[in-house]
Amino acid sequence: MKKVVNALSVTGFMFFGAIQSTFAQEAATEAKTFHQILKQNFIDGGPGFMGIVLVALILGLAIAIERIIYLNMATTNTKKLLASVDDALSSGGVEAAKEVCRNTKGPVASIFYQGLDRVDEGVEEAEKAVVSYGGVQMGQLEKNVSWISLFIALAPMLGFMGTVIGMIGAFNDIAVANDISPAVVAGGIKIALLTTVFGLIVAIILQIFYNYIVAKIDSIVNSMEDASISLVDLLVKYKK
Repeated sequence: MKKVVNALSVTGFMFFGAIQSTFAQEAATEAKTFHQILKQNFIDGGPGFMGIVLVALILGLAIAIERIIYLNMATTNTKKLLASVDDALSSGGVEAAKEVCRNTKGPVASIFYQGLDRVDEGVEEAEKAVVSYGGVQMGQLEKNVSWISLFIALAPMLGFMGTVIGMIGAFNDIAVANDISPAVVAGGIKIALLTTVFGLIVAIILQIFYNYIVAKIDSIVNSMEDASISLVDLLVKYKK
């Protein structure tokens, strides 16, 4: 969770830095840049719902960045690790193989260590330890990913709620002015459309990160399963 908070802080500073940069560019030139247009549309959409959508984006990106860093660090060359464990078992026995796993980062090495630690109790017990600890490591890989899916669903819902509120405001303006001219309803309709657009943009950005993270987790889990089977085969060979 500390990593998430740190990532959130960095993302927040980046965002406020971008806003300050936008103000500086506004003072320097009369021509509107993309950042200035984005900022103006954000303000026009209303600070209430647009602010909440922005918070959803920042939190979602913070969690996504933390997961991507963690998953990249958890990626292990399983073929190289298997070869090292095999050589260690042949030359130095179980303790040498455990030392190899201790010096290797990643969930695959942790699973190997648990299996090797139970090999004296039999290959079946070692296999059970590998399967059990594999489930624990899978939970670590999927940690906080559900929050990203929550923000993906929440952002467009908030945008649509802003749309409804904007339309209600437009109809209220019609009732007060007793006039249905475009000038009366333009403001409310603009707010409605802007909140929807920003909500959808946030959902699209987070969805891209979410799909990458899920694909990365699937890849690591497949490597874990294949490596676990290979480890059991090595232990059977070693016991013989």
